[in-house]
Amino acid sequence: MDYDVLILGGGIIGCAVAYELSKYNFNIALIEKDYDIADDISFVNTSIVYDGSETSDNIMAGLEYIGNSLLEETCQKFKLPFKKIGALRVVNDDNGVKKLEEMYNRAKDRGIDGVYLVDDKDIYDIEPNINNNVKKGLYSENVAIIAPYDLAIAYAEVASDNGVNFRLEEEVISIQNIAKGFIVNTSKNKFRCKVVINTTPNEIYIKENGIVEEKETYENEDEFKNMSYLLVDNNYNNKLSKIVIETFDKNTFVLSSPTITDGSLIGIKSVNKTSLDDNLDYANNLLNDLKKSNINNLFRESYDKDSMLIDDSEIDKGYIRVTGTHYGKITIAPAIAKMLCDTLSSNLNCTLKKNFIDKRREFYRFREMNKKEINEIIDLDNRYGKIICSCNTVSEGEIVDCIRRPLGARTVEGVKRRTAAGFGSCQGSYCNEKIINILARELDKKPTDIVDDSKNSKVISGRIKEFKDV
Repeated sequence: MDYDVLILGGGIIGCAVAYELSKYNFNIALIEKDYDIADDISFVNTSIVYDGSETSDNIMAGLEYIGNSLLEETCQKFKLPFKKIGALRVVNDDNGVKKLEEMYNRAKDRGIDGVYLVDDKDIYDIEPNINNNVKKGLYSENVAIIAPYDLAIAYAEVASDNGVNFRLEEEVISIQNIAKGFIVNTSKNKFRCKVVINTTPNEIYIKENGIVEEKETYENEDEFKNMSYLLVDNNYNNKLSKIVIETFDKNTFVLSSPTITDGSLIGIKSVNKTSLDDNLDYANNLLNDLKKSNINNLFRESYDKDSMLIDDSEIDKGYIRVTGTHYGKITIAPAIAKMLCDTLSSNLNCTLKKNFIDKRREFYRFREMNKKEINEIIDLDNRYGKIICSCNTVSEGEIVDCIRRPLGARTVEGVKRRTAAGFGSCQGSYCNEKIINILARELDKKPTDIVDDSKNSKVISGRIKEFKDV
């Protein structure tokens, strides 16, 4: 066998599984078709950590509850932010009040502490800047925000340091059964393994025995995909300090969440496609006096309900499938990984590594350091004294480090997502060229060979021969 375990997909779940399995004496590889891992995570790099009180699905609630606790421990261990700021869900009609009461009763039945029904007066004590048209609220003090991309990178780096082989730019074509395991055919290789853990959502693979995994479908797919986001600058004076969700009907809500860095993120869920003006109208039902001038960026992403499938029905044959997507996948990822790891280690009678390194390599964030720490790191490496991104105060030393680390950045977007360079108010107009030149130097490539995020996305198409430099 080439590997004991093959993990398909390098998203947050795949990286979490790789980390958990790397604690054991398995020979493991992770296959990812893209240039980089964790491409399933929003570039905003802020995600809500739920506590299981909001979902109607008992299985998802259990995974969220466990994941919340695991993430707090993991973020502390990897020196990542975990901000338990609480979440407030508000409504403005009697039907909404009934729904909140149902959620509250479910939370109590599930044994989730720290969840409270609050009236309008208490709502404004919890969140003074909220608009004044709400009737009832459900407050959970357990809900937090984290930096999900940093978490996925940390999982992957520690897994890599403990022997997991990450195979990027390699697409899985098919999975075939053999007598004692599987043959996994990729665009570049053919591997034999004992166990396959498929974490790729909605992919189609054909196995030799005729089983076909089909793409998940829904009655109204647009309902799951239409989520608009407004990234609000820190200059907005009425931003909310808590995660606040206002529900209008079963298909429409507005969500406001502080980001890990400055500013806040406003999400608008609607079955109808909305313009910027529409989104501002929705947002101002929850917020006070949000204007276009407060918006730093806007984008759309999918919003997926309880559609995660964890299928271990063929675990006796060595095949596990985790498919679909879920709005709380960041929260449930560590719980799923822990569950799968415990099951596999038991089934395969595998022992823990004695030399497991449960620590991420040191890294420095210039903008988070005090003056003494800044001077010390510049004395060690003067590249930390050269600021590349003025908006987010990102130094050359941080960019070089993110390229040279295990699974280091190889694209402009990879650098931006790891360091936050280029995500400031100028949207990279000041630092993009500098990032390209640093990537070219560190990867020993020409600037014209550097890509934005994939092999077909070159940033510079060619050079002008009259100039020495691009």
